[in-house]
Amino acid sequence: MPQTRQTLFIIAALFCTYFIWGSTYLAIRFGIESFPPFLMAGMRFTIAGAILYAVMRYLRAPNPPRQQWVGASVVGLLLPALGNGTVCYVQQTVSSSVAALSIATAPIWMAIFSSFWGHKITVKEWLGIAIGLVGIVLLNLGGSFSGDFLSAFLLIFAAASWSFGSVWGKHLAMPQGLMASGAQMFAGGIALMIASTVAGETWPQHITAKSWGAMLFLIVLGSLIAYSAYQYLLKTVRPLVASSNTFVNPIVAFGVGIWLANEHVTKMELIALAVILLGVFLVLTATQEKET
Repeated sequence: MPQTRQTLFIIAALFCTYFIWGSTYLAIRFGIESFPPFLMAGMRFTIAGAILYAVMRYLRAPNPPRQQWVGASVVGLLLPALGNGTVCYVQQTVSSSVAALSIATAPIWMAIFSSFWGHKITVKEWLGIAIGLVGIVLLNLGGSFSGDFLSAFLLIFAAASWSFGSVWGKHLAMPQGLMASGAQMFAGGIALMIASTVAGETWPQHITAKSWGAMLFLIVLGSLIAYSAYQYLLKTVRPLVASSNTFVNPIVAFGVGIWLANEHVTKMELIALAVILLGVFLVLTATQEKET
């Protein structure tokens, strides 16, 4: 692929993971107003995965062999199921903004797990990660969790699971192209549907139009488009660039929360957001310098 065209694809993919995924936290909040969390996440990824699989088969993409299905299922369990499913569960008790901010710990996990496979983190990258985490600490000092240590732990677990799956997936047998995203989402969705059954979740008696709209947004934009864009980034750029959305998503989550849900932002939170933006700038510029 020509360098200019690839650069445009990378920019478009980053746009999707930054702004679409930043909005999904509020969509999850609207969705779980009617749907139980695991059922909602399971439906989202099962439907999106089945659609993408069917489209790719229609376009004559080969059916993945067993080894590739195993690799896709591992990533599906770690990303859509344990990663996103845990976030959906925790958002029953924390705001969409706080959930997005806590997931910003993902780059530090990404760096640690990447080092298992020989990746060397530059000093500037570590500085950017550290500054980003300072922003998260500032938000937590502001009382975002109000002593809810279980929710904080679960969100950190979700970030670690997502990061480990993102790094490990680069070393597993995987279907080619968009078939990989479809297989991963379908496998993760099935795992979430099983979790929903085990948890005793039932179909809601009443589903609001807002929740149906949120489900449609999550399936089409959050899964079919943004998740596929993220998988493209994992194969094309370094892990820290692919995961840089976790720094930007909180800013987007705050913006849409204020706009659509009348959420309020404190002075401390605004300072923390500025610190996070500085962190992602350092990570991205460090990567560009190393690659050039």
